[in-house]
Amino acid sequence: FVDWQPAHYRPWQLTQRHCLNPDSIGAPIFQLRLSSSEDVEWRAGDIVEVGPRHAPQRINACLQQLGLDPQQRLTDGQLLSDALSHRHLPTSRPAGGDIGQWLATLTPLPHREYSIASCRSSGSLDLLVRLQHQADGSQGLGSGWLCQHAEVGSQIDLRIRRNPGFHGPDAATPLILIGSGSGLAGLRAHLQERATNPGSRNWLLFGERHAAHDALLIDELRAWQHSGHLERLDLTYSRDGNPQRYVQDALHEAASTLHTWLADGAAIYLCGSLDGMGRDVDACLRQLLGDEQLEQLSQNGRYRRDLY
Repeated sequence: FVDWQPAHYRPWQLTQRHCLNPDSIGAPIFQLRLSSSEDVEWRAGDIVEVGPRHAPQRINACLQQLGLDPQQRLTDGQLLSDALSHRHLPTSRPAGGDIGQWLATLTPLPHREYSIASCRSSGSLDLLVRLQHQADGSQGLGSGWLCQHAEVGSQIDLRIRRNPGFHGPDAATPLILIGSGSGLAGLRAHLQERATNPGSRNWLLFGERHAAHDALLIDELRAWQHSGHLERLDLTYSRDGNPQRYVQDALHEAASTLHTWLADGAAIYLCGSLDGMGRDVDACLRQLLGDEQLEQLSQNGRYRRDLY
């Protein structure tokens, strides 16, 4: 007996999509904007769970190989290719020709999780998604669907999962935000949310590869810096320096400022890749603050991480 099931997906519309880092040596990162006809609640720090779908050409090739017509209409009026799009692809034809029963035996694709990159009052739900590739060169299931195959204007299956462990502090608490790459998503949501309460103190340390191609959302960040919403902005581009300089290097160089902010009651929020940046920043903080102080900050909710 299962006493808990995840919420059902809701239909959201993909209204915009564009690449934030054209010509980057890294994998492309896309900003996606979605809207819902429902009044949906979320907070900065919350997660979306997206129901991915296979690329249409892959579904068609699978069905044609099995001698089935992708355009066949099912009893509910749905195309066979659409019904199969969110299930693991079969390797054998339906026994006895009962397509409905055959589809019911196919396992649904697992959801993919992404940090929400906007606050609710912004009017849209934004994501920052890096296009991933598998070892065989094929595109990642979730990122391939969101970044390449889903057409702008089409439906995205999505549900929101509360993530209170990464919800922001009150506006009076200074906030130090640290991240790299698509980890900017969760940090941006906090900055947007805190912008609704003028006067908050915010410091962003963010890293990517090249300033020329990987300066994600730079106009927005510079505008926040100019307005004072970002009291301090440290940007590092690892491939532009010799030696290479990473976000943890900027943090180490700003050690005295870090201590001052923490003495003022600041919280530290870290978002992005666990391997590399996440571990390196944590190690840097332990070096600068000591294990005991960092553990105390964590216990008090002043050191929070959303790493993947």
